[in-house]
Amino acid sequence: RLALAKKDFKQSMSRKGNCWDNAVAESFFATLKREEAFGVYPTKKQAQLSIASYVHGFYNSSRLHSALGYRS
Repeated sequence: RLALAKKDFKQSMSRKGNCWDNAVAESFFATLKREEAFGVYPTKKQAQLSIASYVHGFYNSSRLHSALGYRS
């Protein structure tokens, strides 16, 4: 908290025991790990290219999302 205050950042937290703040991010990363990043990439560059291709070429444009009424 002190490091955030020194940089003039405002910490964002919900009440104790409330786990919903990260639900969307957690869901995305779980899907990414399940559908694309489940193995070992030969290089860091290949990982970056493969994950970017998945996110921009499929996840955002084609994959149906329940939070959007099953639209891409």
